[in-house]
Amino acid sequence: MTVEPGPLRLHHVTFAVALERLETVTQFFTELGFVLEPAELSEPGLHIRLDWQRGIELISPIAGSSGSVAASVNEFLDRHGDGIYTVVIQVPGASAAESVAERYGATTRYRFHLEGGGTHVDENELSVFGIPLTLLDTNIP
Repeated sequence: MTVEPGPLRLHHVTFAVALERLETVTQFFTELGFVLEPAELSEPGLHIRLDWQRGIELISPIAGSSGSVAASVNEFLDRHGDGIYTVVIQVPGASAAESVAERYGATTRYRFHLEGGGTHVDENELSVFGIPLTLLDTNIP
């Protein structure tokens, strides 16, 4: 089984940053010319600074969050400190792409789905060959 052709591309790189450094790191990337839009996702437990047009995302766990993604990011930060958390690849179907990755021994850390207002986002974060990847299916440009 292969994934159907469609919007397949490197979408963005996600950096995990400790909450106490999030604003400083945001300022650094802003001064370089990135336009990082702030957002907060309470269910997964993340503060986000995102510039999809230029391919960068900063994430920090919300303090005290019990969200599974926040736990994963906290574990990453405890082990590695600030750094590249995942590389996001846009695919035409996150579930189909995940099935391909599973054939190569991938382990999935989480799945995220958001839909409304005519848009959708499906993310499957996994590790395959020790490479942290997120498979993203979205109609948000």
